[in-house]
Amino acid sequence: MYKSLIRPILFKFDPEKVHYFTFNLIRIFHKIPGVGSLLRFIYLVNDKRLERKLFGLTFRSPVGLAAGFDKNAVLYNELANFGFGFIEIGTVTPKGQEGNPKKRLFRLVEDEGIINRMGFNNAGLDAAIEQLKGNKGKLIIGGNIGKNTTTAPEDYTKDYLECFNALHPYVDYFVLNVSCPNVSSHAKLNDKDYLEELIETVKKANMAFENQKPILLKIAPDLNEGQLDEIIDLVANTNLDGVIASNTSTSRSNLKASKSQLEEIGNGGVSGKPLAGKSTEVIRYLHTKSKGAFPIIGVGGIHTAKDAIEKLNAGASLVQVYTGFIYSGPSLVKQINSKILKEQS
Repeated sequence: MYKSLIRPILFKFDPEKVHYFTFNLIRIFHKIPGVGSLLRFIYLVNDKRLERKLFGLTFRSPVGLAAGFDKNAVLYNELANFGFGFIEIGTVTPKGQEGNPKKRLFRLVEDEGIINRMGFNNAGLDAAIEQLKGNKGKLIIGGNIGKNTTTAPEDYTKDYLECFNALHPYVDYFVLNVSCPNVSSHAKLNDKDYLEELIETVKKANMAFENQKPILLKIAPDLNEGQLDEIIDLVANTNLDGVIASNTSTSRSNLKASKSQLEEIGNGGVSGKPLAGKSTEVIRYLHTKSKGAFPIIGVGGIHTAKDAIEKLNAGASLVQVYTGFIYSGPSLVKQINSKILKEQS
């Protein structure tokens, strides 16, 4: 029903406007008594065999919602009813910011992909915390954090630290987002020496808390083998808790979209089906070369249960969906969890 009826209607309108329209719709429907219970009955696969224990946390299922969908932590309680095992909010920056000028979100329908150059648009740290105070404890919440666009290079670490310290009581794990292609000074955020400095500083801040939180790094899918080797060394040297592979891609190769369409869209990161093979290979390389030394959350191009299984088989411990949730609909999470149970049988 979603693919044949609902999606064609939604896809007739601007993607960013549809995103906020859908958000409001979900919120309004949840005000009706019994809707949350009905959605859990339809979409939630409640089975102990789906549980995954990582970073000292127990995930009720290995399927999560990637950062960027619920940037401001306004809908995580409602989204939990669609069967997710965890939800990652953000990217959160210290101050609220508009992000890049609109139009900045584009569908590649033939490719089942999206190009975005949102630019960390979010309501800021204080707004996210206010929303997280309403956490009903339905599932694990991750905090994806970044820097403000106007922050000077010498103050990047201060931005990450401000978000980390303030969000610490409200989230279950952290993700340092240093690989988004839609923010300024991308080069510095991928410099190995700077990353070591950033990670060590955040880890030191973590030690000041009684209950320390896992810290993960989100990496780009466009890294070559030498750069991936550096990531493996970085994780080992800093005792990082894990890696999320991967963010969006700057590559435009192997797309069905025409050259003129891509030129009209301009710059931005590609997500969805075009990213599936690339992100899986990054996962496989990291897992194989490190001999499974650290957990990997696999994300990128998961539109079917088979896509998720491929990432898990490549070495991912958990998976996240985003673009696939838009193209395949809310039943995707249930399909993946059901397939995982079948594979385990």
